[in-house]
Amino acid sequence: MIAGEASGDLHGANLIKALRQINERCEIRCWGGDQMQAAGAEVVKHYRDLAFMGFVEVIANIGTIMRNFAFCRADIESFQPDVLILIDYPGFNLRMAKWAHEKGIRVFYYISPQIWAWKQSRVHDIKRTVDEMYCVLPFEKAFYERFNYPVHFVGHPLLDAVADLQSESEEAWRARNKLGNKPIIALLPGSRKQEISTMLPVMLAACKRFANNYSVIVAGAPGQEAQFYASFIQENDAELLFGETYSILRFARAGMVTSGTATLEAALFKMPQVVCYKGSSISYAIAKRLVKVKYISLVNLILDRPAVREMIQGDMNENSVSAELDALLHDSQKRKEIEDAYEALRDALGGQGASKRTAMLMLKSLNT
Repeated sequence: MIAGEASGDLHGANLIKALRQINERCEIRCWGGDQMQAAGAEVVKHYRDLAFMGFVEVIANIGTIMRNFAFCRADIESFQPDVLILIDYPGFNLRMAKWAHEKGIRVFYYISPQIWAWKQSRVHDIKRTVDEMYCVLPFEKAFYERFNYPVHFVGHPLLDAVADLQSESEEAWRARNKLGNKPIIALLPGSRKQEISTMLPVMLAACKRFANNYSVIVAGAPGQEAQFYASFIQENDAELLFGETYSILRFARAGMVTSGTATLEAALFKMPQVVCYKGSSISYAIAKRLVKVKYISLVNLILDRPAVREMIQGDMNENSVSAELDALLHDSQKRKEIEDAYEALRDALGGQGASKRTAMLMLKSLNT
């Protein structure tokens, strides 16, 4: 099983638990993170060593990436698995799918690559190399049907992750983390060093005008260390918390979220959000030419309308983000519209039980 980032580690862990509930003899070796390891898998390589984003950044680290490919191939051949389960992370996993197919290893893909956004031609490679595709977004099944490739829509596993959260009271949570009584502004600057370094300074600057009346809390990413964040937050009135992301989303009045799975997580916890993205100028220029979607946030993509505001590249600046955050905090009509959109989003995601449905389908396929 291969996951290359924090969200993949979460969903991989829940899939591992579901697989073992059905068949406790499953032996699972993986590239992933702490949560997959805690679920019972043997982690060979941690995703923190795989996190390169953007065209320029990938080229700069091409030597490390190629060594990772070689090591992964050798490890899989040594392990001789019955199936290779790939979780999102397309830059790496689509190449591994091609190699595994050529070696006669069955390939399952859980959480489809976002090929509907760009490089749609990769669907033909997926048809050739992926034996089973398990999609978590409702519009993906129709996308693949256009190419005569049957896939499974299993619902989104975040619904399970949110439902499984222990219902600690806000009072108890604040006391445990030594927080005061001010309402909270949440900052989710991403999971990779590159994006955190780009996003967090702008987010913190946008919060300065609210510092007297709100607590600003930065959600530390799994795999990163507190020392890395120190240079960003030491001159700002902000708190850094690790392992508390879902509670932060649950109790925050509003927040800023880097584009990605976190936008969907924020929506499921009903937190009004401004979605942010900023990359290197070269990477952004290339992406703008290639990407074929109207929105960058999963919330807007699934609803097919601008339910939450997106601040991209040049628009992602202190003044613009601060103005939008002000509206999220204080405009009751805007907050009500976002809450209604979140209810529609939840209805579209297919209900709870994605991990269990996926595990049952996978094991059924392996046993036939």
